[in-house]
Amino acid sequence: MRVMLTAKLHRVRLTRVDRDYEGSIGIDRELLEEAGILEYEMVHVWNVTNGERLQTYAIAAPEGSGEICLNGAAAHKGNPDDLVIIATFAPMEEAQARIHRPKVIHVDNHNRVVQPVPNNPMRMDTADVGAQPF
Repeated sequence: MRVMLTAKLHRVRLTRVDRDYEGSIGIDRELLEEAGILEYEMVHVWNVTNGERLQTYAIAAPEGSGEICLNGAAAHKGNPDDLVIIATFAPMEEAQARIHRPKVIHVDNHNRVVQPVPNNPMRMDTADVGAQPF
């Protein structure tokens, strides 16, 4: 059994933090759907700007809002405009792991999905958006 990267929102921008909310990270529903991340699924959050790393769960922010919001205690780990990577992982049998390709989503400065990169080896098919090696 191997634990493999299943989805990654690459270098999304924190739009706000809310220390008074009970927890989690709010992610634009459109980004959740593109990446295949479920609401309440555990996510890893890696802050590219300050080096902080944490685990929490995803909740849906309004679709099309571009919102990425750290809530509760996690809100102390970032500030608006910080760049973060949000990732999920899943266990897989060896054979499946060897052929698996994660869904990697790239965004612009407003957290809008950008078009796929042509001839990218991490793309699973033409429906994948923005997959690039990390």
